[in-house]
Amino acid sequence: MEVTTMSPSPASPTEGDDVCETDVTSMAIDSVTLLICLCGLAGNGAVLCLLQRNTTTFYITNLAFANFSFLHFAVHSTLLDLLDELSCSTVVPLVFLRALFLLLLFSYNMGLCLLTAISIDECTSTLYPLWYRCRRPQRLSWVVCALLWALSIAVIVTVTSLCLSQEHEHCQVSLTTMYTLNLFLFAPAMVISSTVLLIKVKCGSQQQQPKRLNIVIFLVVLFFLLFALPLSLCNFLQQLGYITVSSQVVILLACIHSTINPFIYFLVGRCWRPCSVGSLRLSLRRVFEEPEENTAHSDDPAMDTAFPA
Repeated sequence: MEVTTMSPSPASPTEGDDVCETDVTSMAIDSVTLLICLCGLAGNGAVLCLLQRNTTTFYITNLAFANFSFLHFAVHSTLLDLLDELSCSTVVPLVFLRALFLLLLFSYNMGLCLLTAISIDECTSTLYPLWYRCRRPQRLSWVVCALLWALSIAVIVTVTSLCLSQEHEHCQVSLTTMYTLNLFLFAPAMVISSTVLLIKVKCGSQQQQPKRLNIVIFLVVLFFLLFALPLSLCNFLQQLGYITVSSQVVILLACIHSTINPFIYFLVGRCWRPCSVGSLRLSLRRVFEEPEENTAHSDDPAMDTAFPA
């Protein structure tokens, strides 16, 4: 489903053919993607509904919304791919498929930007705790999120206008530029800040357990590098003409990352109670509203009473 290389399905039936051949592997990938997306929509939807909105959780709420949007567009894309395979023809116009792919890229880019901001913010709070608590602007996270949304919208509007104007070279340049920003600006900033945070936590007091939020950030960044970053990397190399990778595979991997994030939140903050709405809400509060004085006792079951369900 690459923007500059999409074409009608080669499996379209010819005159006189009663049955067309279907790609079983492609349909299997689409089916798995659809199932994963549905699980991810439920997980991110739960985070959006249960997580209390405040300055601390504002980044996470926006990230959950970006992941929810990505999975939402991925469901539509996957369903259309399945319909194409079953009907052996292109069900919707090519321009619609391109627009849908660009919406996927928009939500993907927004998730990348937000995850970078979360990593830098937590790294700053660990390196400069006094400044972070006393002098950090109270609405800084709101301003950063607004700027990131504006940047992502501006980038995708520019890419869309070039890619839907039938100018192949301009579209290729805009996509290459976007993937370059992802690979050489946002991803390195995320990795560097997360690495510094990890080193700082490891070199800290041995008696103090790392905060649950730190563990969540390490895991989310790790899974991003394993599952979500290949989308930018493979498409970047494809735009340069080095490799050609099935978009179904990289989108499947990105969907895994967007789906697994909520489960990381719930597992890290688990409170060993019967599964219910209250226990899920408590798990989120244990991760994102963890008091500083309780950090050293984060594994104490008695501390569950600090957060009434």
